[in-house]
Amino acid sequence: MYFESNRSDEEGLLAVGTVVMNRVEAGAFPERICDVVGQPRQFAPGVLTKPMRAQDRPRIEQVADAVLAGERHASVGRAMFFHTAGRRYPYGNMHYVALAGGNAFYEKRGRGAPEPAPQPGPTAAGGATATLAAQSRPGPEITAAQTILNEPARNICQVTA
Repeated sequence: MYFESNRSDEEGLLAVGTVVMNRVEAGAFPERICDVVGQPRQFAPGVLTKPMRAQDRPRIEQVADAVLAGERHASVGRAMFFHTAGRRYPYGNMHYVALAGGNAFYEKRGRGAPEPAPQPGPTAAGGATATLAAQSRPGPEITAAQTILNEPARNICQVTA
């Protein structure tokens, strides 16, 4: 989420997290977060091996924990794809649904498009910032810090060089 959303605000992080979880929940992609983000040519190369700035960790952990708990970006909906905002591609099957965190989010429609997963549970209305700040829920057993930090002992997405 951190690198793919260009280190943006909570809304951009939540949007990328929503795409990852949409893929996890769809049949056309792997069933594990680590496998989804590690797929060749799907996310920026090396994102699981780059260090995160320490001052960004609390914000990233908060959004990642919200995504793991079921929160989704309302505008992204069931989209499973995104690219850097401002780029244009000549494909007729790209239906754009949201802009967030420097990315344009879209659904592929038509023949050959992956079947979307059922609409997930709770979504963030408006910006993610207010929603996340207002939430008071117990943290999950495995925290986002254990999931996304690039400290090998704590990173559940082990990367081999």
